[in-house]
Amino acid sequence: MDMNLLNAFIEVARHQSFSLAAEALFLTQPAISKRITALEEELGTLLFNRINRSVSLTEAGRLLLPRAQTLRNEMEDMRRFASNLSGDVHGVLTLGTSHHIGLHRLPPVLSEFNKRYHAVQLDLRFVESEEACQAVERGELEMAIATLPAELPEQLSAQVIWQDPLHIVAPLDHPLTKTSTISLANLVQYRCVLPSKDTYTYHIISQALQQLSSELKIYITTNQLETLKMLVTAGFGWSLLPHTLLDDKLVSIETPLTLKRELGVITHRKRTLSNAARAMLGILEAGCLNSYPLQERNTR
Repeated sequence: MDMNLLNAFIEVARHQSFSLAAEALFLTQPAISKRITALEEELGTLLFNRINRSVSLTEAGRLLLPRAQTLRNEMEDMRRFASNLSGDVHGVLTLGTSHHIGLHRLPPVLSEFNKRYHAVQLDLRFVESEEACQAVERGELEMAIATLPAELPEQLSAQVIWQDPLHIVAPLDHPLTKTSTISLANLVQYRCVLPSKDTYTYHIISQALQQLSSELKIYITTNQLETLKMLVTAGFGWSLLPHTLLDDKLVSIETPLTLKRELGVITHRKRTLSNAARAMLGILEAGCLNSYPLQERNTR
């Protein structure tokens, strides 16, 4: 079976759109439609319902999708294994990262990688950390550099690269800045702007506040930490931000909490890393003094 046809099928299923799948594969929409039609003819069944502009999987398509994804992952793993035999660092490295890490942590890493490995084509995708983790599990990313979850899916492994201190912050003129130490009961009485509830960072503050988390007066949530910083500066409430975003327009509030998150590399346990991915990991490790497996962290 032609892998180009299966790739088209997987991308249309993922995006629920022929046009978005075409963009993802750098093809035209007619080319994607032609490949889907060819696969449907080869299999003798419709894979997608096409109603107006809406695209959804048929029952046959839904049953085929996990097998198609498994086959693509196995083919990609075989390609990486064969490519690694030469010892050369080349090919495509599909890497996912969050906007915050991409802006504040990765620039020196990417600069060094680019200097050393010109033969590697870096396919860098900016996605939320939660989506990056899922994309590695599905085989859509070879590796991700993201906020690490408290509990990792069994098929994935993770390595901590950076400890990322988190601070309760407020604008300069906020009432919380008038007292040296703020109790948690007092903190939750004030309006806040926080990361979206499905993010790993939100889970950190929610778990830290425990019984008080239900009393949070959340005004706005967003996945963009830079946007949260802007909202705090504009006076919309206190928030939880990483140390890298602190400046003279924000005040770090003293509370009983000491919070942090861990940023690092997520890979799939059962898939071969390309030489390019190993080279990237080597640069990350060389620039870090605090690096150990997530599994070891959870058992301490």
